[in-house]
Parts: sequence; structure tokens; C-alpha cells
Amino acid sequence: MNHNSSEAGVPREPDLPPYQVVLAETDWGSLQTAFGTGECLPKVLARLLEPDPRVQVTALSELGELVGHQGSIYEATAPAAMFVAGILAHPAAMNLRPYRSVPVRATLLNWLVSRAYDASDEVVDRTEQYFPGFLADDTPLAALRDLRPMLYRAVAPFLQDSHEDVREAAGLAALILAEHPALARRRDHLAVHARRILDTSGDAPNQRVAWKALQAWGHDVTDIEPLQKEPWDCGPRSDGRGDLEPPF
Repeated sequence: MNHNSSEAGVPREPDLPPYQVVLAETDWGSLQTAFGTGECLPKVLARLLEPDPRVQVTALSELGELVGHQGSIYEATAPAAMFVAGILAHPAAMNLRPYRSVPVRATLLNWLVSRAYDASDEVVDRTEQYFPGFLADDTPLAALRDLRPMLYRAVAPFLQDSHEDVREAAGLAALILAEHPALARRRDHLAVHARRILDTSGDAPNQRVAWKALQAWGHDVTDIEPLQKEPWDCGPRSDGRGDLEPPF
């Protein structure tokens, strides 16, 4: 497995604090979630490290409801995302999901994809049309967007992962996170991963993310047929619940 995605001479993005520090030093009870305060979050987050992948996936779905309900961002969203990103390299992330023999790491990455998309330029621009001031400096949304270089640093080692699902999820997360101006120097490198997603992914929303990234970064996409957006399709879908059921 090759986790070396850094480029010679390019400054590193800042590292996330260790997940243990995020868990212990965050005042979860003072933070807003979709259903009150985040007092329950330490127990939910701890279950992401359980040896049973069913427990992990269920906890991740519960976490998504608490800090990402219906695409909203709450005070607890940013520290929760830091914790999830911080455990990507944990041995528990290599547990295999039920029925599909896919590492839980792919599900963790896809969860981060959803949170990154909720804070993406596309969503912000669309929302600002109806709610001016939506992106104020002191909002939970701004806090999550400010984390993008740190989250990218945690995601990037898995761009060359040996497992296809992990590679694709890491690529999607990196493409969305790279909207941050501090990550502009990474975009030429990430264009290779965008092309790979377009060539190999069987998921139309994921292909759309890759196509839009290439287009936004000034790459020639005239050889790629634009993917039409369905009315119900607002971005990559990956809350993890589907992993609890066998494929049909």
C-alpha cells in the first residue's frame, strides 16, 4: 500500500491534532447538533473504533444525523469531522464492512465527502442567493471550511490506496477540499485523480464532482460529455446506512 502522495518542494498542509485530543479536549456538551447539544457525541465517536464493523457503520450514520442532518452544518460538525479524519489511519478503519468486503476506511472517507460537499463552494453559492450572509466568519460553516487544508492532509495519503473504493472516496474528498485557496497548488496533481474517477467510477454523482473540478480548474473537458444533474441529485450520497444491507 502506497500512502506517499506528497510532492517534493511543496509545503505540507497542517496536521490535524490527534483524534484522542479532539475527543478529550472538545467541550461537546456546549456544541449544537441537529437534536440538541453534543453531549452524546463522545460515545458515538468512540464506537467508530469498535472491532465490529456493523457497530462502526451504525455509529457513523448516527453521527451524520447529529452533525449533518439534511445537509446542514452545526457547531459540532467541524470537530466531529476532525475526529473522523483523524482515525483514517487507525487499524479499526481496516475492518471490512458487512456484505461487501470493503474497508470501513472507505465509509469514513465517504462520510467526509458528504461533509465537505455540504461546505463546498457550490452549496455556499447556491445558498447565498437566498440567505445573504450565510457564510459569515463566525458560523459553523466557516469553521468547517477553514479546516479544509487540515482535512486534506489527512485524506491525501489514501489517494493511492490499494483498494479501489478507498481511492475513489479519497479522491472525491480531496477534489472538494481543494476548493480552498491554500490548496490551489495541489489541483494539477489532483486532476489525475479526477480523470481516474471519470474513467472508472460507476457512480454518476461522483463523476459529476470530478468533471466539475476539472472544469473549474481550467482543464479541457470538451472530450468528456457533461453529466446531467437529476432534480433529486444534489451531490455525492454516502451516509453509510446502505452498508448495513446486502447488495441486491
